[in-house]
Amino acid sequence: MTTATASAVDSEKTDRTGPLRGRSGTGVGRPGFAWAAPAAVFFGLFAIIPLVMVVVLSFAGWNGLGEPEFAGLDNWKKLLDDPVMLESLWLSVLLTVLGVVVQTPISLLLGVWAAGHQRNRAVLSAVYFVPLLLSMTAVSVLWRAVLDPNFGVPSQAEWLFGDGNLFGTQAGAIGVLVFVSTWQFTPLHTLIYQGAARAIPQVLYQAAQIDGAGTVRQFFHITLPQLRNSIITSMILMVVGGLTTFDTVLILTQGGPGTDTTISAYYMYQKAFKSFDFGTGAAIALLLVLVATVISLIMVRLSGYDRMRSTMEGV
Repeated sequence: MTTATASAVDSEKTDRTGPLRGRSGTGVGRPGFAWAAPAAVFFGLFAIIPLVMVVVLSFAGWNGLGEPEFAGLDNWKKLLDDPVMLESLWLSVLLTVLGVVVQTPISLLLGVWAAGHQRNRAVLSAVYFVPLLLSMTAVSVLWRAVLDPNFGVPSQAEWLFGDGNLFGTQAGAIGVLVFVSTWQFTPLHTLIYQGAARAIPQVLYQAAQIDGAGTVRQFFHITLPQLRNSIITSMILMVVGGLTTFDTVLILTQGGPGTDTTISAYYMYQKAFKSFDFGTGAAIALLLVLVATVISLIMVRLSGYDRMRSTMEGV
């Protein structure tokens, strides 16, 4: 090879690799902090600062007027002695557990199905994802009208709904809340499982077919293990979302009948914006953050998610 030819080749290599190299001339270049600055500022203004303010307000007494007054642990003592607060925590956990138990198998099966190549799969998937595009408020108003005991579907199907008043008992009201949340948010978790299922190498299924494994055995021995990390992620999202549910209860049941569906987030709203006890409301909000964080960390540690490795290792 002549000197001119070698120089041309070296120049071509430099042109090809130049844009990928860092400023120091070694390694692949990465975006600097400036690229993350807008997101960091946004997160600080609308997440960190409000959280700090809630922490401070939880140790103060304030009715929305004047200056907050330091109250020490008075707000927290009131919560410990409040039976409605303890009941609201239990209801929040109950709704969260029911949401996880109901939504996980449905979204998992739908996600695996949507990842396939069935006929009309794309059209059916698009229709199924429509509830995800609607706001929770719109969905709650819709189902409140559909399930109205006087003018809705239950009034026309007494053989199925009895007296038609699904909101008149605790079991009926909780069932409605779980159903509405499942109807809207299952598509989100289905999307998670669909993307994860499509990333599973087909060679695994081909090898299983050669060994004589049927569809059911492939699902339990290949699909489920490969979706382990996605299942954990989905369940954590369900837990955090379930513990912070508010607008559904506000529109559908308003905490009733009585206090039978008064979950912690709704009780926080009652304390802060109806009783004008913003200090106690802030304490409830902070308690919800702590509970959701602790439960999420426990799930992460028990599942080994913090030691996550690629499920495609060795493929």
